[in-house]
Amino acid sequence: MRRRRILQSAAVTAAAALLPASVRAAAVPTGDTDYPSAHWAPASPSNYTVSSRPSAYPVDFVVIHVAQETFADTIGIFQNPAKKVSAHYVVRSGDGYVAQCVREKDIAWHAGNWDHNTRSIGIEHEGWVDQPAYFTHAMYEQSARLTANICDRYGLTKDRAHIIGHHEVPGSDHTDPGVNWDWVRYIRLVNLL
Repeated sequence: MRRRRILQSAAVTAAAALLPASVRAAAVPTGDTDYPSAHWAPASPSNYTVSSRPSAYPVDFVVIHVAQETFADTIGIFQNPAKKVSAHYVVRSGDGYVAQCVREKDIAWHAGNWDHNTRSIGIEHEGWVDQPAYFTHAMYEQSARLTANICDRYGLTKDRAHIIGHHEVPGSDHTDPGVNWDWVRYIRLVNLL
């Protein structure tokens, strides 16, 4: 058991070394996250609401976002107390690295609709809606693993009624994840993993 912890710690340290310096300082081992493969990169407490979900609010949706930013800049925005925005997770384009920024029990400010914020887990993806090269196989696969895990833990059906785009949130003025997001591929992966 001790040997396994040492090996896991070494793997986490090696993975953290691949992060940009701006994110490396905030990342901590995976044992402190809701999703075992994520690393902790906490958002500012000014950018989310502390809660006790799912007892305070049920989790009914996963909301898919495209950040319109780089991975490191997205983390930086969530850590800036003046921004008043966050998501539970951020997925990096090149390798699918997952950072958790807000605990799932808490309400991230990502959907632009309080009711949907209270009832959803938000996943941001590095990139821009009009630049499909950011939507790599690694990103789709690791994001789908995360979404499958969330659906399994909250008893959500792995379909488009429960896994929605930011543009589908009532009252949203956003277009993400955009027309280049491959929903058929994504939902297939969520159901395979």
